[in-house]
Amino acid sequence: MATYVMLSDSPKRTDAFEEMAKKCGATVRDAFWTRGEYDMVAIVEAPDDISMTALGLSSGALGNVRTQTLRAFTLADTKTIVGKMVKG
Repeated sequence: MATYVMLSDSPKRTDAFEEMAKKCGATVRDAFWTRGEYDMVAIVEAPDDISMTALGLSSGALGNVRTQTLRAFTLADTKTIVGKMVKG
């Protein structure tokens, strides 16, 4: 499962978001209410980018919700990525 960080400006719909995540095959691992440009940060695990994109679009379809999704990599993943870099 891949890990994603989703930023949202609508913490009022957290329960609905968690249900949508399940229907998309994703799991909300944690949610934090924050100060700043976004009101909520959710840590989500999803099987792939397609499932996570479906979740983002589904939450946006609720109306008046702005989100941004970031793909998160573990330290081990990052080491693998750096190890595959092609030197110019």
